[in-house]
Amino acid sequence: MKTYKVNFIPPIAEPILYLVAFGFGLGLFVEDIEGIPYPKFIAPALLAISMMYAGFFECTYSSFVRMYYQKTFDAIVATPLNIDEVITGEILWGATRSAIYGSIVLVVVSAFGLVSLPAALLVIPFSFLVGFLFGSIGMCFTAIAPHIDTLSYPTSLFITPMLLISGTFFPITAFPVVVQQIATVSLPLVHVVEILRAITYGELEWGLLLNLAWILIVTVVVFIAAVNLMKKRLVV
Repeated sequence: MKTYKVNFIPPIAEPILYLVAFGFGLGLFVEDIEGIPYPKFIAPALLAISMMYAGFFECTYSSFVRMYYQKTFDAIVATPLNIDEVITGEILWGATRSAIYGSIVLVVVSAFGLVSLPAALLVIPFSFLVGFLFGSIGMCFTAIAPHIDTLSYPTSLFITPMLLISGTFFPITAFPVVVQQIATVSLPLVHVVEILRAITYGELEWGLLLNLAWILIVTVVVFIAAVNLMKKRLVV
């Protein structure tokens, strides 16, 4: 609560800047995509990016600081709590932060009239799941990072490329079929953006269950991996 101003300004300011610069600026030179105006096309992507950033960075840089520099994990484990519960709590906080950021960005894009209400309210519970997924992924990298500077590698080589090629600012169908298939199989953000577009447009369909199933399965796998990797690191 002491730092709420610092924490709330980015999720409010960044989507507005993206919408003004890309949606309404660049969008003047971009034709409608599948009959959808460009600002409305990128609005779900802005939601997805905010959720991904919140969950991932909270469980990488912030968790690393608490684990390595502040020794918070050691202090908590000295209580009746065990390592599994500490790591689960960290990831749950990353998911909570993702839900907060997703809710704030939802308010912003709603103010611009770019989402369909009340269907778009499903974004809020979905953002918690997205945050848990990317929080678990982030915790896996935190567990194997020898020092905090190493975390720039997954950021630059995984998060940033995924942000650009997951159907965020242009349709994934712009890529060759092989690239589309690889992205669909390996990149979580592809499925997140797909579901968020359907939610915000109010066009839910049964096919989205495959995207949701992919997210749930991968979330369980990376969560188990994150807990086990952190146990190996913290248990001497």
